[in-house]
Amino acid sequence: MKEALKLVVIGGGSSYTPELIEGVIKHHAELPVGEVWLVDIEEGREKLRIITELSKRMVEKSGLPIKVYETLNRREAIAEADFVCTQIRVGMLEARKHDELIPLKYNVIGQETTGPGGMMKGLRTIPVILDICKDIEELAPDAWLLNFTNPAGMVTEAVHKYSSVRSVGLCNSPIGFQKWLMGFFKLPAERIYAEFVGINHLHWVSDVVIDGQSKLQELIDYPQSYKASNVPFDGWSHRFLDSLKAIPSYYLSYYYMTEDLLREQQEAARTTGSRAEVVKKVEEELFQLYRNVELKEKPKQLEQRGGAYYSEAAVLLMRSIHNDSRDIQTLNVRNGKTIDFLPEDASIEVNCIVTKQGPLPIPLRKIPASVRGLLAAVKQYESLTIDAAVRGDRQTALQAMAHHPLVPTVSIAEQLLDEMLEQNKQYLPLFH
Repeated sequence: MKEALKLVVIGGGSSYTPELIEGVIKHHAELPVGEVWLVDIEEGREKLRIITELSKRMVEKSGLPIKVYETLNRREAIAEADFVCTQIRVGMLEARKHDELIPLKYNVIGQETTGPGGMMKGLRTIPVILDICKDIEELAPDAWLLNFTNPAGMVTEAVHKYSSVRSVGLCNSPIGFQKWLMGFFKLPAERIYAEFVGINHLHWVSDVVIDGQSKLQELIDYPQSYKASNVPFDGWSHRFLDSLKAIPSYYLSYYYMTEDLLREQQEAARTTGSRAEVVKKVEEELFQLYRNVELKEKPKQLEQRGGAYYSEAAVLLMRSIHNDSRDIQTLNVRNGKTIDFLPEDASIEVNCIVTKQGPLPIPLRKIPASVRGLLAAVKQYESLTIDAAVRGDRQTALQAMAHHPLVPTVSIAEQLLDEMLEQNKQYLPLFH
């Protein structure tokens, strides 16, 4: 076992990085990281410099033997890495703004990981991630790739299909729900088992068990559902949840309460701006804080970014792989036969036992019958999008767009695809 580990963060200039540095410092005894390499592109050079300086101050305050490096040379960083975290945004927030605003013109949900916006983000991102994987295959073939880049499920599936890199996809949504359950029941995590069924940003909690007793109905009957600050909605119909016999991820509100959320998005676009524009303002404020040479810790304001528990999820996964901990985490992994009506090579989001050889999906106890159709439909859209991204195939892309449940007609699918491909022209050379 190596005495000191090398961690590479691609997209190191992200405002999220201080979360990760905090986690590395906090868990250093179990995860002995000796080097952190922060990598970004030329356009992110200034943010990378600011984040690197803050990271060095955080490490210095901790007194731990961790060296922090910054570079625009990805290959230099990846060489002999143990863990590579990807948290990139191809096209940056400007591209996200168009992902969110163009669909609204057609009365379609505009969201960065769901529907047409998620599709465009997938088309932009998958070729870049696969290019990073080529470097990992060559320079660090034993490394683990931990992908936080959205759409996380699609990106993870693309890596599994088109690369030999050992990869796991992560999302902060499951750990956020588990933290909420700990507060709700006032119990430690190891006393609560929540079963997750689905794919990234489209999962259901099919049961919550404490000491062998199901608490699902108690949660369904509780009047205030768990939600995330960056996904606004007023709450679920009790009658609906009672018949569903599961707790939907807050992202499912885009599917189950489409009209309500569409109106909210259109109103926000007219007034406060799209989510991308809101995030841009938050990021500007964060980087003003990060520039302060007296700042030596992650500021509280970072929680407004919607990435709560991000570092905890990443560091816990690295720690468990490194130590062969065999604990349970909710991750994006290859399906195999876990969900029998989805392809074996699909990426799913389920509970896994984490070993040194990687996560092992836990067999599911319950899959609510009524979720199968939506789950299969969105997974088919994702698989088509991955295929289109790799081959630059407009026909496949149209099939993906037309078959997404949030896109109402073929005509709208055609118009959306044409306008959004044109808008993303500089990032999609395969399509042009």
